[in-house]
Amino acid sequence: MTRRCLALILLLLPLPALAQDGCDDLWFTRNLIMDRAGYCFGSTLGQSVFDNSDCLGKSVALDPHSNRQVQEIRGLEQFHGCKVNTKRRQLALNDTHLRRLLVDLPIRDEFESACLGWLGAPVPLYSGHSAGTARIGLIQPGDVIGYSHLPVGNWSYVTTHTSDWRVKSGGWYDRSAAPEQCRDFAG
Repeated sequence: MTRRCLALILLLLPLPALAQDGCDDLWFTRNLIMDRAGYCFGSTLGQSVFDNSDCLGKSVALDPHSNRQVQEIRGLEQFHGCKVNTKRRQLALNDTHLRRLLVDLPIRDEFESACLGWLGAPVPLYSGHSAGTARIGLIQPGDVIGYSHLPVGNWSYVTTHTSDWRVKSGGWYDRSAAPEQCRDFAG
């Protein structure tokens, strides 16, 4: 078989679907944007995850940036064939409490990686991809750092974990201010 035939075969193979937690993550971010705009949720999951007490209605106006994010997320959900069961009562995401603190919401990537054992000095994590936003977390020596969202310039949304993968903190990390110093990498 020639290289050209092999390349053509690889192009025709279906891409793997995003794991369910990835689809749940995209659903959460998209709907957190809608919640912040005042959307009133009707589904069991939407009402369980978001607070309808301050909602404005089913038709809400999004600012241009939020609208672009929602469209990008919808495109990713469609591309990956995401089908979130909105009849259930909860999501299995371990960082929703942190994500609610963010001013800049991250978009899930199809790839995940981790820094296994941070070797550098403590590094602040911010609510947005700017050091001018609130500091909401900290990378500490020995932490496991999870990457599973698209970077924005030099900034990555990360979660820090104990060695048994319990979430400790999270936020936006400026890789240009504190380059990665890890004992090992995964992913």
